[in-house]
Amino acid sequence: MTMHSFWLETAPGRPYPVLAGNVEVDVAVVGGGIAGLSTAWELTRAGRSVAVLEADRVAAGVTGHTTAKLSSLHTLVYARLSSSAGAEAARLYARSQQEAAEHVARTAAELGVDCDLEPVPAFTYAESDETAEKVRAEAEAAREAGLTASFVTGSPLPFPVAGAVRVEGQAQFHPRKYLLGLLEAMTARGALVYERSRVVKLDEGTPCRLTTADGATVTARDVVVATHYPVFDRALLFARMEVHRELVVAAPIPAERDPGGMFITTEQGIRSVRTAPYDDGRRLLIVTGESFKPGSGGAGERFARLEAWAAERFGADRIAYRWAAQDNDTTDRLPFVGPLHPGARHAYVATGFGGWGMSNGVMSGLLLAALIGGEDRPWSGLYDPRRLHPLREAGPMLKLQASVARHFVGDRLGSGPVGTVADLGPGQGAVLKVGGQRSAVYRDESGEIHAVSAVCTHLGCIVGFNDAERTWECPCHGSRFDVDGSVLQGPAVDPLRRLSADADGEPGADESAAGPADTGNREQSEG
Repeated sequence: MTMHSFWLETAPGRPYPVLAGNVEVDVAVVGGGIAGLSTAWELTRAGRSVAVLEADRVAAGVTGHTTAKLSSLHTLVYARLSSSAGAEAARLYARSQQEAAEHVARTAAELGVDCDLEPVPAFTYAESDETAEKVRAEAEAAREAGLTASFVTGSPLPFPVAGAVRVEGQAQFHPRKYLLGLLEAMTARGALVYERSRVVKLDEGTPCRLTTADGATVTARDVVVATHYPVFDRALLFARMEVHRELVVAAPIPAERDPGGMFITTEQGIRSVRTAPYDDGRRLLIVTGESFKPGSGGAGERFARLEAWAAERFGADRIAYRWAAQDNDTTDRLPFVGPLHPGARHAYVATGFGGWGMSNGVMSGLLLAALIGGEDRPWSGLYDPRRLHPLREAGPMLKLQASVARHFVGDRLGSGPVGTVADLGPGQGAVLKVGGQRSAVYRDESGEIHAVSAVCTHLGCIVGFNDAERTWECPCHGSRFDVDGSVLQGPAVDPLRRLSADADGEPGADESAAGPADTGNREQSEG
């Protein structure tokens, strides 16, 4: 199964250098996705010197694999938020999200960035009568929160719905084209951007100091950690965040079959739909869904279900692109944007966007730039990572930690789909117990065996194999690794230990001369 993102293929961008030596700036931003780059842009145009450090390529991680809906209608958020936190919280959420969406349009126009921005309505729809009642309540709550929302019983979709929330004034865009435009604008103003520069240590002194895996450093008065899942978690945010992964398929359709909007339903394991401009006057149908926990397996089957749904509902019989994205939900379903921990004075974080990273990423940039500049926003308290609401969060937190505990213990006791290395076919991977240790073993298409420790280097859970993306994934906190053990996605910053293989292909001794122990990020082991 070929995996590639439409956004990355159609906007490749230019490379940026690896950080070497030492750099001093006003603000250092760790993470080059939409949250990090939006923050860097706002600070740069405010006159501050900024350095962005990205572990891989800028705007190519989660942001390069999004669905790219620029919407303030986030499934069923307003009814839930109004009930749990009150009407004012819902109004602040709506204002902050809509402001972010409109800010993208203004910024793109100001900079002359052609990012395929298309104004379209957004819909949350239901096919069952039971879900339709939830949708009706959401329409009322969204309208009371200040959005131009209405409950409708029909939609432009090519199949009947039992009801839908319709919100006007939303948009869809090409996230890479937009962010590459921001990069050109900020570097022209003096911002520094570094790729393949993984940050592994943060010293919150005066000033702060960041260190990369290669030993290079950045000194800055303020630091923003915008790595999707925080690689530095001094406030134990990982105990209040749950990771899920969703799959995306995209297929060209005739322009006349474009439903002309953005659509999502909570039914069938999530189904999200939008289109984008394509070649020869056609549209690219983009369908997202099949939400699952990283490392739980079965990604190939999930892709098949999603493709079958796209073919049945839209006649999309030729899949041109497949990719996947990862998101974090907080226990109270609101992002964490603000000071990194209760004692932080110059360290900030942006995370927990719950699948709505486009508006939340831009919102984070606006909010963090204001906080660093000594200003405030009406919704600062709403998103403050230091908040804790025991009554609202106790149940989700206990459920989340119970799930982590089950994986931490149960995955060490259970057996995989095969018993030995000899049972693995080409393109297959499994966690096997060899020589008393859990080994993550993969056989490539040529028959060669790749073996690494199955113990995640973040906090020691056992990874699982993703058969569609050919990756090892941690079910506890979402770290992802290539078959050679290298880090693809945090919070882990250190690779899985490589293991040698004997003549029969069985994993053997530790092949990595250097590196940390199986458990604990380098940041944590260094204090």
